[in-house]
Amino acid sequence: MTTAAPLRLVVVSAGVSDPSSTRMLADRLTQSVVTAAQEQDRATTVTVVDLRELLPELPAALSTQLLGPRFQRAVDALAQADGVIAAAPVYKAAASGLFTSFFQVLDNDLLIGRPVALAATAGTSRHALVVDEEMRALFAYLRALPVPTSLFASTEDWADDALGTRIDRAAHELVLLMVSGFAEAVRTQSWKRYQHTYGSDAGRELEIDTDTDLMRLATGGSLVSAQDPFDPRTA
Repeated sequence: MTTAAPLRLVVVSAGVSDPSSTRMLADRLTQSVVTAAQEQDRATTVTVVDLRELLPELPAALSTQLLGPRFQRAVDALAQADGVIAAAPVYKAAASGLFTSFFQVLDNDLLIGRPVALAATAGTSRHALVVDEEMRALFAYLRALPVPTSLFASTEDWADDALGTRIDRAAHELVLLMVSGFAEAVRTQSWKRYQHTYGSDAGRELEIDTDTDLMRLATGGSLVSAQDPFDPRTA
């Protein structure tokens, strides 16, 4: 084992039943990630965010953006994560409201460049496309980096060896992205190339580039270049 820092994995599970098939799928993927990281001579620390425990704090977070202590601990864990597992139950052809509400509350900058493995469970295979059509779109908006292999498990999938094969493949994809350091490289080398909304990224979004057309207009300048031959000032 090398002396490299442990990989920090955050597991977000939106299962609400006990036991939960969503949590079961997330746990199987987590164990596979830990094993895959060991093959890369890396240890892994795992933080589980069980969204049902955040339910009492969710209404205030949605309506006022004020985060309770459990919600804040979840956000802090995600801010430090090298990789994320996001698992949701599917109801009526959509990821659960608890799952989507949690990620809608998060700062748009929080997950930029972070590798994410997506997983979903349902009672029927009719919901299988939710992972790629809905969940992947959500994380694309958050500018995260979902791994190529999506995981979906309906009732009949649990006894199928193909599910284990997909779990192993998704785990290795996630670990490869985690050890690459891509997310940290984005933050240190490319952060200013992203659009940041006011109030995000702890104030770093206030580092304004004044050399733009909009800023030149705001300070009384002109959009017309001084070298433009059609500018009467330079004729």
